[in-house]
Amino acid sequence: MTPAAFAKLALSLDGATAGAHGGHPDFRAGGKVFASLGYPSKDWGMVKLAPEQQQMLVSAEPRMFVPVKGTWGLRGATSVRLAAADSRTMRSALAMAWQNVTAPKARKR
Repeated sequence: MTPAAFAKLALSLDGATAGAHGGHPDFRAGGKVFASLGYPSKDWGMVKLAPEQQQMLVSAEPRMFVPVKGTWGLRGATSVRLAAADSRTMRSALAMAWQNVTAPKARKR
């Protein structure tokens, strides 16, 4: 998958917009980043998953998905090796990340 194909899939999600932070392109929904490109290099993307989603994808597709190092990775930030990514799996991962930032938060009692 190319960075352009990743961006096209990300922007196909309802209300998704392109932005940038830290010198890297990112993709947002409701003002919140759900994915980005170019970190740690141009060959990588990132999806913002829940830790259990990350564990599932890393276990199922270890050539494609790798936890981001450090605290961000422990919280679910997941690197995507673009060369190993296929559009079907990437669409699913991006949809999960999009849902994670657009779903209403449960109210605390």
